[in-house]
Amino acid sequence: MLVLVPPSEGKTAPVRGRPLDLGSLSMPSLTATRQTVLEALVSACVSDPVSAAQALGLGPTQTDAVAYNAGLLSAPTARADRIFSGVLYAAADLARLDAPARRRASRTVAIASALFGLVRPNDRIPAYRLSGDASLPGLGPVAAVWRRPLATIVPDLVGDGLLVDMRSQTYVNLYRPAAAVAARTATLRVLHDSAGTRRVVSHLNKATKGRIVHELFAAGVTARTAIELAVALRDLGWTVELDGGRLDVVVGAL
Repeated sequence: MLVLVPPSEGKTAPVRGRPLDLGSLSMPSLTATRQTVLEALVSACVSDPVSAAQALGLGPTQTDAVAYNAGLLSAPTARADRIFSGVLYAAADLARLDAPARRRASRTVAIASALFGLVRPNDRIPAYRLSGDASLPGLGPVAAVWRRPLATIVPDLVGDGLLVDMRSQTYVNLYRPAAAVAARTATLRVLHDSAGTRRVVSHLNKATKGRIVHELFAAGVTARTAIELAVALRDLGWTVELDGGRLDVVVGAL
């Protein structure tokens, strides 16, 4: 089973830690592309901070993010699951899992990243600012840069197991499963039900996905099909509706 989750815009920059070593990251076949994107990001932020801010979708009060990007090569690193500090990661709270469950999560979870492609929770990375819908000078849209490398590696990571896709649309654009993997993909969607009306609520969506990630590993769930995953989630107390490869988790409380 491979669980794909999105990164978070919110990140916690470590105050100490060794600098980034691309060669130490998991999935080494992505190293060359990581180097390319990293160099393009740092170069843009060093050479023309104003244009870089525009390319990154940053406002005039966010120049500190551009300056931080400019120093990424020497910035301190920490585990990815500590760098990403948004709602999903707070709810997943992988640090609270017991040691065997944390090891399972480190082997099974892959975090989508516009800068690194995919990282494991225990990969050491710096805080950075780069969204999956950004376009960098001299490189173009980062989503397009990642499609071929990720299309090559993800099928190997999934093997004959199940791909559980929790990514947001921005990061779906970095990798879309081809037919063979799509047939073994469970896409998870969270719907808020209020008086019979269902809709996606961003904060609730992220928090629920995070709680599901925590519970899956705490319970030692290993599903090989979308049906098995739906049954496991129901056993954990979730309301789940299965439509082919899409799992709708229906929640009532905001």
